[in-house]
Amino acid sequence: MPVLLVPGVLRAEAGGESRLEITTAGTLGAVLTEVGERWPLLSRRIRDERGAVRRYVNIFVDGEQAGLETPVAPGSEVQVLPSVAGGAV
Repeated sequence: MPVLLVPGVLRAEAGGESRLEITTAGTLGAVLTEVGERWPLLSRRIRDERGAVRRYVNIFVDGEQAGLETPVAPGSEVQVLPSVAGGAV
């Protein structure tokens, strides 16, 4: 099974979990669809209302930046990294 690694900033939307076991393999899009079904609050932070990955979110599969059609094999690690903005004023 693939594993979704959840950063601290999104863990509240994932029930406090840092690692989510996903039952779907195939493509990143399929994995994110399962996330939407099982963890809808988390999904809303990752995807917009059209199903596209939000501009400020980067997703990696096994360490490589990924798009919705990227293959996700059983045993893959999917990491979600929201961008952090800010700076000195």
